Amino acid sequence: MKHINKIILIALVAVSCLACKKSFLDRPSQSQISADNFYKTTSDLRLATANLYGGSPWGIWHHEAFLPLGDILSGNCNRQWNGDWVQLYTRTVTAGNSVLNGGWKGLYILIGQCNGVINSIEQKADKSISEADKNAAIGEAKFIRGMAYYYLASLWGAVPIIEDNSKLIQDPLVKRHVVADVYKFIANDLSFAVKSLPRTDERGRVTTWSAQGMLAKVYLTMAGLGGNGTRDQKYLDSAKHFAGNVCNQSGLKLLDNYYNLFQSQYNDNEEALFALQWATGPSIGWQEGNLLLTYSPSSDINPQKNGAWLSLSPTYDLYLNYDAKDSVRRKASFTLNGDFYPELNAAGGGYKATGQSMKKHIIGNEKDNNSPSMTFTASIEHDALLRLADVYLIYAEAILGNNGSTSDAEALKYFNEVRKRAGVDELTTINMDDILKERRIEFAFEGQYWLDLVRLSYWNPTKAVKMVNDQQRVTFKYENGVATPDDPIGTAVLPATIESFTLQIPAAELAADPNLAEPPVPYY
Repeated sequence: MKHINKIILIALVAVSCLACKKSFLDRPSQSQISADNFYKTTSDLRLATANLYGGSPWGIWHHEAFLPLGDILSGNCNRQWNGDWVQLYTRTVTAGNSVLNGGWKGLYILIGQCNGVINSIEQKADKSISEADKNAAIGEAKFIRGMAYYYLASLWGAVPIIEDNSKLIQDPLVKRHVVADVYKFIANDLSFAVKSLPRTDERGRVTTWSAQGMLAKVYLTMAGLGGNGTRDQKYLDSAKHFAGNVCNQSGLKLLDNYYNLFQSQYNDNEEALFALQWATGPSIGWQEGNLLLTYSPSSDINPQKNGAWLSLSPTYDLYLNYDAKDSVRRKASFTLNGDFYPELNAAGGGYKATGQSMKKHIIGNEKDNNSPSMTFTASIEHDALLRLADVYLIYAEAILGNNGSTSDAEALKYFNEVRKRAGVDELTTINMDDILKERRIEFAFEGQYWLDLVRLSYWNPTKAVKMVNDQQRVTFKYENGVATPDDPIGTAVLPATIESFTLQIPAAELAADPNLAEPPVPYY
């Protein structure tokens, strides 16, 4: 972790912030404000926390690991000509894989930024600032730190818990902590956020409902730790409690049209419980902006007619999950040969797809988005990492719990709200297979499915392994309304085992910190 620590420690000297009277996204240089002369007013705290919502703190993770680890590793998609991505797809991942390195490094950079803000507020905030305002700001940072650790724990299991990066100056060699303690740490961060964040705030900022929704997901995950076919009821009850609060007390509703969730004019809609806040323009540096437009199927529909470098092909297995009625979610998620998208390159007559490719997050060019300064390395989409639909399905799963199926009215109400919005038939009873399938369809290309499979593997490893091994993990052709799976190309897909659900620690990190190879130790 030596090179990570160097980057993170820079954040302790200076904290990025936003110009008070400008947009939430206008970020000046990090060197403009230091902790010693800042944190004098509540506005200062708000400026400091605003930087944690996007830009460079999130840039490496978002560009290098977010979709590859969430959707390629899970079997939703592939790109055959990217070697490190092919490793994920075929389960031949090595410790030198760049996606693993970028994911680990990016998340610890984000955590270091959160630590810097939390510790600076606790140590430097002026006494004139109320405790409620200080706690609200700390709550924002702890929410984001908790989410970063949730990704780390889900992907790597036992990882180091770091709360104060300044201590790494004296002792840069750290050990991993047992996975149960990592999740406990996450739950503690989110519990603080639940109590400290407001019920409402300006668009784009997290609220107590964001924290309660994420805490419900964490408790649902913790319920399965160490399980052998069953989950811990007390954690299921906690997940049900917090998800139920969001569902029944927040007053929030799903956006009427699923397709609109991924259009820039609907950024920060009420369904987006936590969305990354990206700035745009030619001055935005590499990995400081939203780079998802580089996954576009064609440069012709991108800003500056450039940047379509990394288009992702959906797998035949993902395609098979969508029935004929589920056309809205399918077309919003990925293209089929012949699909027409009038909103992409609208001034040029729209876009007709010539193959199968990820569509979600592909929002078009400058004119399509009324954003003359938009670039293909700085999309203006504020992509959501936690949506209300996610909490609806968490609530349904928590109610299902250890039962084989349920017809519980509350579970069905919120499960079917997600389906009704998509225009598909409601169900009168649901089981675990229904929930997993619904989540896969609803959140395809949102970095979620691998985390769902990991959560399942904690308490039902046999089912999780079988689900992955039963996938038709190939691309496909689509002609005249008929999908035909392709033959496998290149490296064969290795069978999954339970060990497949925990990623290797990147080789560069092990070389810098040999302690990471030692057995994990308790944190509490």
